[in-house]
Amino acid sequence: MPKQIHLAAHFPGVNNTTVWSDPEAGSHIDFSSFVHLAQTAERAKFDFFFLAEGLRLREQGGKIYDLDVVGRPDTFTVLAALAAVTERLGLTGTINSTFNEPVEVARQFASLDHLSAGRAGWNVVTSWDAFTGENFRRGGYLPEDQRYVRAKRFLETAAELFDSWRDGDVLADKESGEFLRDATAGAFERHDEQFDIRGRFTVPRSPQGRPVILQAGDSDEGREFAAATADAIFTRHGTKEAGQAFYSDVKGRLAKYGRKNSDLVVLPAATFVLGDTDAEAQELADVVRHQQVSGQTAIKFLEQLWNRDLSAYDPDGPLPEVDPLVGENTIARGRASVRQHRDPLATAKQWRELAEAKKLSIRELMIEVTARQNFIGSPETVADTIDDYVQSDASDGFILVPHVTPGGLDPFADKVVPLLQERGVFRSDYTGDTLRDHLGIARP
Repeated sequence: MPKQIHLAAHFPGVNNTTVWSDPEAGSHIDFSSFVHLAQTAERAKFDFFFLAEGLRLREQGGKIYDLDVVGRPDTFTVLAALAAVTERLGLTGTINSTFNEPVEVARQFASLDHLSAGRAGWNVVTSWDAFTGENFRRGGYLPEDQRYVRAKRFLETAAELFDSWRDGDVLADKESGEFLRDATAGAFERHDEQFDIRGRFTVPRSPQGRPVILQAGDSDEGREFAAATADAIFTRHGTKEAGQAFYSDVKGRLAKYGRKNSDLVVLPAATFVLGDTDAEAQELADVVRHQQVSGQTAIKFLEQLWNRDLSAYDPDGPLPEVDPLVGENTIARGRASVRQHRDPLATAKQWRELAEAKKLSIRELMIEVTARQNFIGSPETVADTIDDYVQSDASDGFILVPHVTPGGLDPFADKVVPLLQERGVFRSDYTGDTLRDHLGIARP
């Protein structure tokens, strides 16, 4: 029997995916945009709707970086509002473990799970830079070796809070109407290197018990954290072979935590471009990529690695002969992509070799090295490719990121999903009510 494909919809933001010049491009702030994408995903029977997070406006060269999405409404507010206009779609948001506190985050997620009747999901992330930390009372940031320690303790504490109410606990006797003053419901106490708290949790056990836990770290620490604690993990690996290697690695870590393969769902992010034919789709995809990476954007991308002002360079010309400035990145602030290049000189060397071998300009090189996993082709080709990736254990499904908001998911829902349903690899209707049901993840 073939594997069933999992699909989710990512509301674009804090990224460079969106094509602002498209006539169909709309607001990333208006509630109607969130509603349109979420209801399209639900109509197509997707597992969940996903919101990323931006805790501070990005800056580059001391100015607000305005070449991609600027600004982001509060995640919980948006998801709670969407709970009222959807019925079965999972509602998942990224919430940081570095600058928040377990009691408030657990309370918000437990409330969202009640409001949505069991559809809440939490993407647990850490924050890496002092620039973002300046927005918060704790200030600064945690060194890399402490970020996952805090995230682990944070998640452990949140789980204890979710579990502090047993199923069926009440604080009043329905027959007598008397308050049960000796009830233990909600009692918690936590003392470790990160938290020193005790009290009573205010939200009764929610429909899922705990929200679905997602994790997006791709480092060795991130993979281990996901294997130990997560229900789903994101990945950026963009080829079938790289996806298979990641899939095998992270699934292979589960057994030592007493978990089986089906306990963790692997979901790479992916974009897509559809056409009536493969050739038409490829032509459109080339246009989209050049819209996403303008000459100005290409120079900004290059500056993030070079850590210096490159505004005098021609984006249609060759790479700078000067090397990147090594050390703290001061030109680009608030971008996770900066930290991915742990050895800027080695990365610059690789880029120079690639540009020379393929005769690429700065802009052409940036288009190539910043590309995500793309599905390009006719609806039949895209359905074939997605199914092949999942059946070949390169993933368990995909989180789709349309390049136009809010209507960019519509063609996929209308043209690709029916083909996957005909193959018997994607649901024709929801068979459960909760996000755990959709993902096949047991209730704790």
